[in-house]
This record gives sequence, structure tokens and C-alpha cells, in this order.
Amino acid sequence: MKEVRRIGDVCKVEDGVIVNCSSMNNVSVEFKEAISFYKQAILSCFPNEIHSVYVRGSVPRGFGIEGVSDLDTIIITGSSQEKLSASDLDNIEKQVVERFPFVNGVEMSIFSLEEVLETSRFAIIPFMIKTHSICIYGDNVQKKLPQYRADKALANAHIYPLKAQLLQAKDELVGNDDPEDVKDCCVWIMKIIIRCGLAYVIEREHTYTRDLYPAYELFAKHYQGKEGEMRKALHYAVNPSEDIEELLTFLNTFGDWMIHESEKWLAEHNATNQKNLNL
Repeated sequence: MKEVRRIGDVCKVEDGVIVNCSSMNNVSVEFKEAISFYKQAILSCFPNEIHSVYVRGSVPRGFGIEGVSDLDTIIITGSSQEKLSASDLDNIEKQVVERFPFVNGVEMSIFSLEEVLETSRFAIIPFMIKTHSICIYGDNVQKKLPQYRADKALANAHIYPLKAQLLQAKDELVGNDDPEDVKDCCVWIMKIIIRCGLAYVIEREHTYTRDLYPAYELFAKHYQGKEGEMRKALHYAVNPSEDIEELLTFLNTFGDWMIHESEKWLAEHNATNQKNLNL
């Protein structure tokens, strides 16, 4: 069983604006080699389709842990017509993990340039590029993106989809006979719960984090009566369970409470039920 460690930090905020503290200078030599190999593999496989590539998450902020951290990336294609082969992407991930076994998988989110630059309303991918990423190839779009604040538009991005995500997790768990799939679902939904818990208090704390432990701490500061249950979600995120009944019981209790809190928040801050709020 892995120890639940206090890893990560909240975002730096200046004059209300979230500051991007990601830098290649923060990346360890080992992860730099993996990033370089990944970039060349992407460009070799898709020489004409790629507009730019970004690495986000813990690694460019200096929190990458060998054997634990994924290589989280965002790929921007030149247009919505550019399609990247799923089998080729899977093969690239396989190559990276085989060559650099300390990389715990490669996540590749793919969007067109038009999608990323549509910023009249809040969207999580432009936000992640602007505030949590480094550009490793191409024309860096970060300067073309707006400034982002720790406000209700950001909170809504986590709170609005929570009910549907919890229902999806329950559906995926019921009758699932693949233990690894159950554990993957467990990690996915627990991260969502923890980050949504933070979203409830973003405007009170005037900050944000993608990191699970500080997100848990900020939630617990304001919801002391629910600290134990959120800590259990944190435990499940680090040590995923394959016990379906145990997970469903948790989602049917604390998960349902989270939905109730989300509905209260939306009634107050998003009465028109908008998926993405205006910036």
C-alpha cells in the first residue's frame, strides 16, 4: 500500500491571476530524456498534422516522481480536419514506456487550433495550456490565451459535470469483471471528487491546484465534518480498490453528498445551467 504523501502545492496567484510556474528547468534529466524521445516520436509519426505540443501536470512543475508520474501532454493539430491515428498514438505510448519504464503511462489529449483559441467561455484545455504547461514544439499559443483567475468560471468546470461523472463511474463499476479496469475507474472518479471538493472553496481561498493533497486540505479546511470522507477519496486515488461493492457504497454515500453540494453551488452561481461560464 502506498503512503498518502503531502505532494504538490497551490498555484501562484498575482493580482488575482494564476501564474504558470511550469518550466523545463524544473524537469529532471530523466524526464527530459523521455520528453525529447516522445516529441521526436510524435513528429516522426505525424510530420504534417501537428501545430504544437505541450507537457502539463506534475512533471514540468518539478513534482514528477519516477514510477508514479504520467507524461501528460496536449497536442494541437493544425485544423479540425487533421485526425491522428489511435493505433499510432498507442504505439508511441508503448515505445515511451518501454524505453523509459519509470514513466507511468503517457496521456495525449488532442485538440484543433480552432478549439483551443475559442476562449469566449471557460474551457479546461486552454486553461491548462496557459497555466500548467510548457510548449515543447511548435508555435506556442500561450500568449494568445486569456489570463485566468481562481473564480467561479474555473470552479464551474469541475462542479457542473460532477453528477454525470459519478453516474458514469457507477455504471462502469456495476458488473465489471476486470480488476484493473475497476481500479482505473476508481482513480479517475476519486480525482474528480477531490478536485470538485476544491472547486467548492476556490472563491473563498482565491487559489487553485491540480494536486490532490493540497486540494483535499483546502476542502477539509471549510468542510471539517467531511474531512474523513474526502481523505478516504484521497486514499482511494493513491491506492485504488478493486472491491466494487466497497466503491459503490462510497459513491452512494459521499458521492451523493457531493452531488447535493454541487446542485446547491450551481443554483447560486450558475442558475442558467451553463456548461461553460463566460470568462
